[in-house]
Amino acid sequence: MASQQPSLAILVRAPDGFTVWPGPPYPPGSSPPQRLPKTACSATSFSSDGSRLLATVASASATVYDCSSLSVIRSFDLPGLTAAALSPTGSYLQTFQKSSSPQVKNVTVWHVDTATALYQHYQKNLSKANWPMVQFSADESVACRMATNEMQFFDTNDFTKGIVYKVRLPGIAALQLASAPGSHVAGFVPEAKGVPASVQIFSCDKDAQNQVVARRSFFRCSTVQFHWNKGSTGLLIVSQADVDKTNQSYYGETKLHYLTTDRAFEGIVPLKKEGPVHDVQWSSSGSEFAVVYGYMPAKATIFNKKCNPLHELGEGPYNTIRWNPKGRFIVIAGFGNLPGDMAFWDYSEKKLIQKAKAEWSVISEWSPDGRHFMTATTAPRLQIDNRIKIFDHTGSLQFIKEFEKLYQVDWKPESPERFGDIAELTISLNGIKIEETKKQGSRQGSKSAQTSSKAPVNVAAKPAGAYRPPQSKHTAALQDKLFGGLAPTGGEMSKTALRNKKRREKQKEKKAGEGSSADDS
Repeated sequence: MASQQPSLAILVRAPDGFTVWPGPPYPPGSSPPQRLPKTACSATSFSSDGSRLLATVASASATVYDCSSLSVIRSFDLPGLTAAALSPTGSYLQTFQKSSSPQVKNVTVWHVDTATALYQHYQKNLSKANWPMVQFSADESVACRMATNEMQFFDTNDFTKGIVYKVRLPGIAALQLASAPGSHVAGFVPEAKGVPASVQIFSCDKDAQNQVVARRSFFRCSTVQFHWNKGSTGLLIVSQADVDKTNQSYYGETKLHYLTTDRAFEGIVPLKKEGPVHDVQWSSSGSEFAVVYGYMPAKATIFNKKCNPLHELGEGPYNTIRWNPKGRFIVIAGFGNLPGDMAFWDYSEKKLIQKAKAEWSVISEWSPDGRHFMTATTAPRLQIDNRIKIFDHTGSLQFIKEFEKLYQVDWKPESPERFGDIAELTISLNGIKIEETKKQGSRQGSKSAQTSSKAPVNVAAKPAGAYRPPQSKHTAALQDKLFGGLAPTGGEMSKTALRNKKRREKQKEKKAGEGSSADDS
């Protein structure tokens, strides 16, 4: 069975172009081989099923590769090309080109295999909210786009028919089609003239197209993020307001709302701590979701699809959550402007496996087989210390590679069902663990893969605790919360703490003695 599993692959893009690596594990002290010679490009992306790869050169061309052989399927010469995207299975390519006038249609949907332009329209502006212009379900059976005051649907068997039906939604500013399956679509209408903002869910069935399946209205909202579950039965909505009226956050105010297509739940998710919603993710089954929220130290909680809390993952300097594709392991982490602490959880056992660190990470994601967790520091977010780190599912560091400059790194998508289950933790802990070495002196001009040739380590060494000044009585507990350290476990106390404890006990005994004397009198 193991031989039938697909092989992992990693896309790596740097200033001199992109290449594809085979997936881990890698021999100690070596760099991964390149499956494809470095090819110049300005952007790259996989189709959602991992069957095809798109590489574009700004204002010039788009090339589609077959991922199994890495051979070119089709190349398109596209003057003025600004953006391009593949459909989920790679059958279609949509492109946005600069246009001098509305008479020139600048958005095109191409059939990749035949290089035929199936549909075109004019779009004045390109933004994150409206790109890709045409959204597809995972099996490409449903396709739709947002237009002024309406949602428009296509016949994916024949794009030349143009728009086949519409859903009217005045003021629509964002749209998200459910992917697996493409049974529903959600539209967002911002707040205007005292009328609250709203999210409305419609069926993609042509016969029920104008019936609202579910609806949620709220004030203080300028933008939203949509998160559909697998099965398309639940929608999480992160609403964002530009201004926090409580003046507690410079970045505005966020709330988490939840809608179900059967109307079993329509409301706000009951979070137990005030503060922003940092991250949210559904499990691979679509029956549970995890949220990182609240002012630092942030809290992490797992809910079921009825919005009832199931498990607490503790507090710490976290703003990121990643649920592995097999549904068993979870990483909560603090990236960006946080120190890079990571906590690896075995959700099936409801236990913390190990803590690790990946400072300055910009990108983080599980491999499709759920056995490896990759982090990366990339430009232009950070211009120095660009690197890739790969951990195993228990949090042990397996691989590091340094770059002068790294733009992008991605796992090639694969269906998690094509991989077997992960072996028992006691067996997998015997893998190789790589230990980082601190840099000393000035930064070196050229960097290469840094790996350790030490003997395999069964159990990670316990990290040394941070120095805590004796005069700060409450520092230990506070730092454990703020900086991700493990909570005190009743170990040895410092001399100062021991003295303070004895002093408090004497004071209690003295007060008790005074109280008994008063009672006798």
